[in-house]
Amino acid sequence: MTSIALAPNSVVTLPSDQDITGRDLGLPELDLLAKCIHSGTLTSTKGSFTRTLEERFAAKLGVKKAHACSSGTAAIHIAIAALDPNPGDEIITTSITDMGALTPILYQGAIPVFAEVDPLTLNVTAKTIKACLSERTKAIIVTHLFGNPCEMREIMELANSRNIPVIEDCAQSFLARYQGRYVGTFGAIGCFSMQQGKHMTTGEGGLVVSNDDALARRVFLLINKAWGYGDQNPDHYFIALNYRISELQGAVAVAQLDKLQSVVDRRVATARDLTMLIAGLDGLKTPQFAADSVHTFWKYCLNVDGEKVRGGAVGLAKLLKERGITCAPRYIQKPAFMCEIFQKQRTFGDSHYPFHLARPEALDYDKSRFPLTYKALEDVLVLPWNELYTEEHVHYIADAIKASVAELSL
Repeated sequence: MTSIALAPNSVVTLPSDQDITGRDLGLPELDLLAKCIHSGTLTSTKGSFTRTLEERFAAKLGVKKAHACSSGTAAIHIAIAALDPNPGDEIITTSITDMGALTPILYQGAIPVFAEVDPLTLNVTAKTIKACLSERTKAIIVTHLFGNPCEMREIMELANSRNIPVIEDCAQSFLARYQGRYVGTFGAIGCFSMQQGKHMTTGEGGLVVSNDDALARRVFLLINKAWGYGDQNPDHYFIALNYRISELQGAVAVAQLDKLQSVVDRRVATARDLTMLIAGLDGLKTPQFAADSVHTFWKYCLNVDGEKVRGGAVGLAKLLKERGITCAPRYIQKPAFMCEIFQKQRTFGDSHYPFHLARPEALDYDKSRFPLTYKALEDVLVLPWNELYTEEHVHYIADAIKASVAELSL
């Protein structure tokens, strides 16, 4: 084993997407914010910035309709509610995701059914989804994790053969492409997040897209308390919340959208450089994605072989953190279904709703049923990534990885 000492005094401070060092924010956003303030119209029901955002985002993706909402979680909730599941209906989703993509299922009275993942990409596949299908399946949610597109051809073939709508969770995957098409345009509905760390940001915010006129109409209503703005005799047509963004967010988002392609291109370029610099390191796999896909790198993920790298992802993360690289082994500490909300069925009072409506098989979270999920979480190491990384930053990260792997080599 070759030991290479990590020198604490050589730490380089990396840009962070949690502040201005790692976010492309500046004069264009300030200019549109000033125009918004001077207009005196801060509500998106009366202003023009949010409408402009929606029109331009739809045009960018090549879809009929885009509607802005208050968060990525709201986008998922709106998409599920647009499909109008009955209590006890099942929605297949991934075992590795943020809780914000799961609680909306429960709020709509449906049952999340967790699919296994590919242990290298951490994405669901047609095979893992198929194993979860039942007569109660109402919808499938696919999450394009970290900016890496799922295998949408196989997934859509499966879904279409059963006439099951697909919701695409694209929160981390702006402008990611699969076989030449943007993610979010394959399924019935696509959902995006504009949270602080995403490819384009308004701090919090979301976007919902669809090519289905009827679903797009329901999306619009679900953002607006089901009030029929513009209708001849408007009313509140069904139960819905206020999920609007303000014109202030809309103004920032318009400026951010103008930069989105550049932001994505810079992330892809620096990620490609890092992959070239660390390719071939024994015990590491760089991000895995299909040759006909464009991975847009919300984060940069390594797969760490614990049999070749002492301590696995956790051991490597420890050394990298000493060099100021705030990486996250495991991404999430446990599969989503191991959280208390599922294990103790903590929902509405002591009702256990909607869990009491579920098939027993849908609530079987035994570890033996999810070997790929546990393997994926054990091996993954998530590195921070943003559009303001320079060649110096990439080389610094590469050198730190090389030195750390050498020190931990078994």
